[in-house]
Amino acid sequence: MTLQTLKQRIKSGQIDTVIVAFPDVLGRLVGKRFTASFYLDQVAAHGTHACNYLLAVNMEMDPQNGFAVANWESGFGDYEMKPDPGSLKALAWQPGTALVICDYLHHDGKRVAEAPRSVLKHQLEELAKHRCRAMMASELEFYLFDTTYSEAFDQGYRDLRPSSDYRIDYHLLQPGRDEAVLGSIRRECSASGIPVECSKGEWSRGQHEVNVEYAEALEMADRHVLFKQAIKEIAHREGKAASFMPKFATEEAGNSCHIHLSLQQGGKNLFWNNRRKAPSEAFHHFLAGLLQYSPELCLFFAPTINAYKRYQSGSWAPTRMAWSMDNRTVGFRVVGHGASFRVENRMPGADANPYLAFAAMLAAGQAGMKASLKCPPAYQGNAYTDDQLPALPESLAEATDLFEQSHLAKQAFGEEVVEFYVHTARLEIQAYNQAITDWEKQRYFERI
Repeated sequence: MTLQTLKQRIKSGQIDTVIVAFPDVLGRLVGKRFTASFYLDQVAAHGTHACNYLLAVNMEMDPQNGFAVANWESGFGDYEMKPDPGSLKALAWQPGTALVICDYLHHDGKRVAEAPRSVLKHQLEELAKHRCRAMMASELEFYLFDTTYSEAFDQGYRDLRPSSDYRIDYHLLQPGRDEAVLGSIRRECSASGIPVECSKGEWSRGQHEVNVEYAEALEMADRHVLFKQAIKEIAHREGKAASFMPKFATEEAGNSCHIHLSLQQGGKNLFWNNRRKAPSEAFHHFLAGLLQYSPELCLFFAPTINAYKRYQSGSWAPTRMAWSMDNRTVGFRVVGHGASFRVENRMPGADANPYLAFAAMLAAGQAGMKASLKCPPAYQGNAYTDDQLPALPESLAEATDLFEQSHLAKQAFGEEVVEFYVHTARLEIQAYNQAITDWEKQRYFERI
């Protein structure tokens, strides 16, 4: 939606509220709701401000120590939220409401390097130097429960009833019971500038996948965070709860976020050689970079403690670094042909921050192209059972150490960005290590 269209809809009374938001470190949208007239008069051109502690809080919104970008010593001042007019959308699931996504800026107008949207923009600028664009799509999976979020909270998230009675991968019957939610997601997101391709039942009980049409990388990341919020808000409206937790139940599959990527140059797919009707040399170099560097950038694919419990043999989530044509046991599944030829990264879970995950893929792939890395042959067989293949990190702590030591991460993102995300991860690890879990109580309460 253009600013002119917004003005017309405000004048006609169709829109009375504009949400001004930016994606935080956890991939959440945070910000303010403005009256539409005030947004037009003051915010659209000049932006607004938000406390910079939003980059230094944990999931509970507690300000944490040890960050250079925002801290008590500097008084937790403000950063500027600068609306990106290209992200403006009217929200069909929130009547009378539009939303615009912002960049996070210092007072001198420079981007805050540590902000997720800044991290992705930097990689896209590097790509643009070679006259290339990244086209991407992220496939989100989630669990739907027959309870509200408040009821789930009161129950301590125990004994929640999935919205289906059995596994529903590609089923039509049981997912049909959830059409009040799934149908609304398809229709209302599509009407809000987030075009949905399809929805389907996924492998586990109550698990669904909804796919959004691919777009240029920044637009896709913006769609992703808004789409995720839409699903939660629509589920809540219908008396349900949707969870994007990477691994909700030991016996069930995790929630993935498969990321599809191709590069365009001059309007053509750089990954495909039209003359040879085969993958291009650039594709093989890019893929080689993904294979070599993804383990050390895994923090941007799997940013939580829970994410690493998703990487289990036979779980539909990868455990080994390999690539193959249309093989779901490897980390990188290659699909399509011609203009649609692309690589699917199966490492990220539904907890991934899309700006960071996209940036990590672009950094790794561009490094492979720059160094003309040699790509190994396509893997044949079951990668889960092949212990000769390089393994993914097994924990957030291991991934954090690899990220901290990564020369590529420092080169691609900057040392201050690496330090920021390493510190963020270590605070999360510390919080988990100090927590008493249900597993410990069940194991040790009586029998130790």
